[in-house]
Amino acid sequence: MASTRDVDATYDERDVVVSGAEHEAAGVKAVMVSLQRAVEQMGPVRTVAALSKLNQRHGFDCPGCAWPEEHGGRKLAEFCENGAKAVAEEATKRVVTPEFFARHSIAELDAQPEYWLSQQGRLTHPMVLRPGDDHYRPIAWDDAYRLIADELHALDDPNQAVFYTSGRTSNEAAFLYQLLVRSFGTNNLPDCSNMCHESSGTALIDAIGIGKGSVTVDDLIASDLILIAGQNPGTNHPRMLSTLEKAKANGAKIVAINPLPEAGLIRFKDPQKVHGVVGHGVPIADEFVQIRIGGDMALFAGLGKLLFEADDKAPGTVVDRDFVDRHTAGFGEYETRTRALDLDTVTDATGIGRDQLDRVAAMLTASRRTVVCWAMGLTQQKHAVPSITEISNLLLMRGMIGKPGAGLCPVRGHSNVQGDRTMGIWEKMPERFLAALDTRFGISSPREHGMDTVDAIRAMRDGRAAVFIAMGGNFASATPDTPVTEAALRNCSLTVQVSTKLNRSHLVHGRTALILPSLGRTDRDIQATGKQLVSVEDSMSMVHLSRGSLRPPSEHVRSEVSIVCQLARALFGPGHPVPWESFNADYDTIRDTIADVVPGCEDYNRKVRGPDGFQLPHPPRDSREFHTATGKANFRAYPVEWVEIPHGRLVLQTLRSHDQYNTTIYGLDDRYRGVKGGRRVVFVNPADLQRFGLADGDRVDLISEFTGADGQVQERRAKDFAVVAYATPQGNAAAYYPETNPLVPLDHTAAKSNTPVSKAVVIRLERA
Repeated sequence: MASTRDVDATYDERDVVVSGAEHEAAGVKAVMVSLQRAVEQMGPVRTVAALSKLNQRHGFDCPGCAWPEEHGGRKLAEFCENGAKAVAEEATKRVVTPEFFARHSIAELDAQPEYWLSQQGRLTHPMVLRPGDDHYRPIAWDDAYRLIADELHALDDPNQAVFYTSGRTSNEAAFLYQLLVRSFGTNNLPDCSNMCHESSGTALIDAIGIGKGSVTVDDLIASDLILIAGQNPGTNHPRMLSTLEKAKANGAKIVAINPLPEAGLIRFKDPQKVHGVVGHGVPIADEFVQIRIGGDMALFAGLGKLLFEADDKAPGTVVDRDFVDRHTAGFGEYETRTRALDLDTVTDATGIGRDQLDRVAAMLTASRRTVVCWAMGLTQQKHAVPSITEISNLLLMRGMIGKPGAGLCPVRGHSNVQGDRTMGIWEKMPERFLAALDTRFGISSPREHGMDTVDAIRAMRDGRAAVFIAMGGNFASATPDTPVTEAALRNCSLTVQVSTKLNRSHLVHGRTALILPSLGRTDRDIQATGKQLVSVEDSMSMVHLSRGSLRPPSEHVRSEVSIVCQLARALFGPGHPVPWESFNADYDTIRDTIADVVPGCEDYNRKVRGPDGFQLPHPPRDSREFHTATGKANFRAYPVEWVEIPHGRLVLQTLRSHDQYNTTIYGLDDRYRGVKGGRRVVFVNPADLQRFGLADGDRVDLISEFTGADGQVQERRAKDFAVVAYATPQGNAAAYYPETNPLVPLDHTAAKSNTPVSKAVVIRLERA
């Protein structure tokens, strides 16, 4: 029986307790936390039904991270603590009904923290907020579709509409969503990739011709050296730790490169193995490189210099001259710039001693199979694209692309965010894709590039966009410069949120607002032809099926596929060339058209039904083919950049706690960092606290400083944080998002990718 009571999740941030950080990840404690959260949200029977199907071949794909499953047999519990939390949040028995909205005004809900909102449960009915109303009210589905269609038809230009996508969307829903948007006449398809791995895609497309990583799980296990930069697997991709454990068992060395000492990179305790229950687990990092925020480009450039020097001592043993000559362009310029680099500059930029730099270089020199992994610690920097390019330079000079056990590994953070991009969710899809779409459906896709996330916020702020539609996600909380983003959304004539649960974006609304409740991964999806399956793509280009099996929270909840198809019917009428009704009735028909349009998806329906699905082609990995402008892999010799720390200031990185996933807050504890009962904390080196005259536990405001387009220094403020003395590099600090998103200016973005720079924000501390 679903619960309709309001769930009390209020808390006082001043009750936060901080103890010592942990030095191991997973283990029995993680199992107990997983089961406790699952039973609290789902009850014991639903917990067994859900977790027994999670990441299984005939079950559903985890709605959390995009880490792949290994081929072959899977464990009975093929999930991690945060995967179990994600399922518990989605499959909860708590519900948010029309009666809930009748009890609570928008102002009352807006006064609640994000955690309280997420704990209320699943949305059950479509709701509307009309101009002048202070409560959401129920609306019939057909009326909601007509309202959206009328608003879109009233626009002067299709480019005045913005269609956002979250990574949670299935391949089938994403393909139809972009088809609807392009049929309407715009490429305004911003998505969550714009805020996370856009820098990776930008760098890799230029370097190797495809914006995806070049390795598989098997490559990681077979490697003899793995570098993990700007990433916290223990919280963000915990199942990756099992892969790293296997690599270690095969003799691999692991180098962790991160400003913070994260538990998952210190020691892993696999609860499915004896040593993970009664033993001390497995040490993960052989070398912990505690780098200053923003020093990664200098680090990888410096390592390149040391590799050239090692090759000078033993010519032909370090630089793979045959690979470089046959498969790459631009090597000479890269070599000239790298040899000229001053290693004192590298140590200054990184905060790393020369002895450690030499040790890591020696490990690279000795390695025959090297993988470099990275995540948002690199991608959300001002010089993110050059930094990732420096990684590809390092691997290219060693011939580590298209070689078993070696390659590039951007670790995507959200399940199916990579699949969405494959299916066409991008404001700059290539001509080949658009032409195939037009040929298959008889439409005329626009060719003008659309808006990414940052540009969409600017357009709504400036009145150049009036309708905002979000397929999943929590746009208001996920984006930078929170007050500016909120004002931009409120400037719209209509905002539409397709959602599973209540979140902040429902309360930051246009003059008219709609909430459309959708099925989640765990939910059974029944359409006219019976139970439906969807597909997703993981972080390593494997495409596989996902089968929801739980009863949805309400008969009024619709699948994302159905929402798109029914909206298209209202928007385009019955004469449109796309067979929306057929797609709604049978998802196999969607996959048949995907096979005709999307490269690598030929014979989709048959291949995706294989035991582990199928892997999309990757020319650099598969055959050392590089579809770039030069026809080869490209070295780039960007000027080396890093983040300098102004006098009296700190450089802040925003990050997740262990009790959250993106903007979804599971709880108020960050067990691995020793924080309990609150989220408004800022981690600062003890020497910096002494320098600023502060003590552990003091309350401070965080004020970011940046230079605006007019050349004037501007400020943003986030109030009342508890100072926590922590082992950060001197001059650096860390705090959780979305609480710190107000500190990230909208124009503080990475060159080339336009990704918000959330990992390098200059701040000062003021006593609260």
